Amino acid sequence: MSDSESNSESNSGGFQESFISHLVELRDRLVKACLGILIACVALFSWPGPARIYDVLAQPMIDSLPIGAKLIATGIVSPFMVPMKITLLLAFLLALPWVLYQAWAFIAPGLYAHEKRLVAPLVISSSLLFVAGVAFCYFFVFGRVFKFIAEFAPTSITVTPDIENYLDFIMSMCFAFGMTFEVPVVVVILIRTGMVTVEKLRAIRAYVIVGATTIAAIVTPPDLMSMVSLALPMWLLFELGLLVAPMFVKATQAPESL
Repeated sequence: MSDSESNSESNSGGFQESFISHLVELRDRLVKACLGILIACVALFSWPGPARIYDVLAQPMIDSLPIGAKLIATGIVSPFMVPMKITLLLAFLLALPWVLYQAWAFIAPGLYAHEKRLVAPLVISSSLLFVAGVAFCYFFVFGRVFKFIAEFAPTSITVTPDIENYLDFIMSMCFAFGMTFEVPVVVVILIRTGMVTVEKLRAIRAYVIVGATTIAAIVTPPDLMSMVSLALPMWLLFELGLLVAPMFVKATQAPESL
């Protein structure tokens, strides 16, 4: 056997071993991530429990209804399935830092130092901004939205929302606000990749404000307060992205070759 053939076989064997080791590492990280979600589920089922979690989630709607009014369940298994769904989603959100850590631990060994400085802040900041958007929607938007709907309804109508429809509505609203709070991350990525410059984004600021207002008008119910509650944070987060992007680009540049 020639030296070239021997080297080729050794390289092939080394590649296979490396590939298998990466698969084993990926499996271990996935198992650990799932265990984290499972532990969060068990904790939430133990306390405060699915029923109490849904009661807290439904409180903004209950506060807007007449005294003594409640949500209704039109499906036979809805009183069981709906609290279960929201508990599982909340467990995933609680375990999200652990899940992201497992993903980071898997890819970090293959990254350069400047790439680690690029990926880690984006992952952490996007997660925190999404949670902030959901919290903003729950604490500041839901109360105004449900109050507007209740006041707008004719007196001949008794507002008794179905728990499944209510869950679908709040999940879509929370997702919309969570995604719109990712504006600074989008701005930073656009500038970091060189697709646009800070000066260009500043020049189109007026169009950004119009776009934020349009998105807010589409996503939120048709009242001025709800629209402003989304459009104003989107604009402020855009400005935050413009401030942070130059510092982020400078900190994540690859070192110059000697």
